[in-house]
Amino acid sequence: MAQQQFDPNTAQNLVEIEKQFAVKAVEQAQTYWNLLEKVKPEDLRLTKLDDEIYEHTLETFPELKEDNYAKLIKLDEDWMKSKDGKERWRVFIESYKGKVTDYNFGSLIRTDAREEYGEHNTIFVTRIQFYAIEISRNKLGLNAKAHEIAIEEARKEREQKEKEERKKQKKGDKS
Repeated sequence: MAQQQFDPNTAQNLVEIEKQFAVKAVEQAQTYWNLLEKVKPEDLRLTKLDDEIYEHTLETFPELKEDNYAKLIKLDEDWMKSKDGKERWRVFIESYKGKVTDYNFGSLIRTDAREEYGEHNTIFVTRIQFYAIEISRNKLGLNAKAHEIAIEEARKEREQKEKEERKKQKKGDKS
């Protein structure tokens, strides 16, 4: 029996596969947020090709430089997913086939670089789009506010854990 070629355009969405992709995307977002807490964004390297990806991104999408990088600070999903945007991104994405592992896997990205991940500040993009945007944000210092937020969140979490530990110790001392 001859094996049929897989056609992603006619493939059914399998719930389990979608869940696995979603879990991976969330894990990557959490890992990235943790990195933003621990490393100054300007010093953060996401791939071996950061410089190439950065230059290629701004060369391919010069509008990202306009208005002091406004479209990098706050992503315009409609622009990215417009007919023209989709085609330009598709060409960009495919140029990384064989160069960046999982270049076309799904990733979550913050639409506004000045805020943390959240329901109203997150969209789904490909991994190379994530790299293109976040590498650019990092190199241009546009993730400075996110870095500050991540540090503050981590501090609050540590304080909360310490508080809970002290409560447990007090209960243990009373018994």
